[in-house]
Amino acid sequence: MTDAVDSAIKLGLTGRVVLVTGGVRGVGAGISKVFAEQGAVVVTCARRAVEGLPYEFRACDIRDDDAVKALVDGIAADHGRLDVVVNNAGGSPYVPAAEASAKFSTKIVALNLLGALSVSQHANAVMQSQDGGGSIVNITSVSGRRPTPGTAAYGAAKAGMENMTTTLAVEWAPKVRVNSVVVGMVETEQSDLFYGDADSIAAISRNVPLGRLAKPEDIGWAAAFLASHAAAYISGASLEVHGGGEPPHYLSTTTADVNKQG
Repeated sequence: MTDAVDSAIKLGLTGRVVLVTGGVRGVGAGISKVFAEQGAVVVTCARRAVEGLPYEFRACDIRDDDAVKALVDGIAADHGRLDVVVNNAGGSPYVPAAEASAKFSTKIVALNLLGALSVSQHANAVMQSQDGGGSIVNITSVSGRRPTPGTAAYGAAKAGMENMTTTLAVEWAPKVRVNSVVVGMVETEQSDLFYGDADSIAAISRNVPLGRLAKPEDIGWAAAFLASHAAAYISGASLEVHGGGEPPHYLSTTTADVNKQG
């Protein structure tokens, strides 16, 4: 979106208290930026702060349930409510499954699935008791829907997060809506670790139907929409934000004229 279009969009989030886990860099920073520009009170959390970000920050390791409870209770006490949670914290380094230790895999699942469940549980306890309830948006990944060589535990955790989304949407309705954003390839400050140099990113982008990788703000807009009153009847849903997806590999190697198929 252009800046002019961005400034024209108003989602009715002014004054809403929003927690974005892992909201200090990469996709999380883009999510925090969109909510803040929409007038929300943004609270971010991560294990360590990042200098220069204009959002309220609270240190928290979401794998520590006691720390998560203190985080959520503290936000509710200081701001009087908690309207939206975006479960964004997560990730995984590249480790082939044959080389991944049990301890490593346990930590990855704890970060990408169980931590989000913990945050959601404590947020739900607050949201159920307040007028208007609340909204939880889980940031999942296309890695949970296709093979993910080198990140098996991460892909499995993200698949579990989508199932968790649908389950919580049933259990916590009607006060709390729970949805997920299924994220494709995103260009961040660490893109080179996943996609290579600029030439490599350009080549990968040509395989995306919309011709580019997502920007962090693209994910932020999807999360903000799902958290807004515009999505008041949407719960238990998965919104795919992947630029049209990844075309099947055979299309780049087939000798058939695929343009004549149909």
